[in-house]
Amino acid sequence: MLSTTLPGTWRLLSRIDVTASGERREERSLGEDPLALLIYDRSGNFAAQFMRRDRSVDVPDGPSGAKNNSRAQGGYDAYFGTYTIDDEAGCVTQTLLGALSREHVGAVLTRAMDVQDDTLVIRLETNAADGIAVTRTLTWRRIG
Repeated sequence: MLSTTLPGTWRLLSRIDVTASGERREERSLGEDPLALLIYDRSGNFAAQFMRRDRSVDVPDGPSGAKNNSRAQGGYDAYFGTYTIDDEAGCVTQTLLGALSREHVGAVLTRAMDVQDDTLVIRLETNAADGIAVTRTLTWRRIG
């Protein structure tokens, strides 16, 4: 059950976007292997931070109109808020109380999640910068 296995601190291993036809597409604002930390406490609060590994070069901001997603700026993205878990559906709904991109303050984002041992896999439907629909899979490892 997610309600018992999700709380904790997670470090990102990979962030992969794939189209419906199976084509892998790199999202350039953060890349496929950003440094990232995700924290869920047992009181219903969470925080997420993502940073592109190489910030020495200018990269485009993430797409501002991507559905079910926040937007990276300058190779960085961060947001925090509250969350609820639907154990039956295997989903977590997050309400963003604060976000780097101001248009996402107050956004409600739902994610399919699965925890196996110390691995968390999050899947969401969103759009690439060119508007193409992709499934993003984020794989995390529990810290501590």
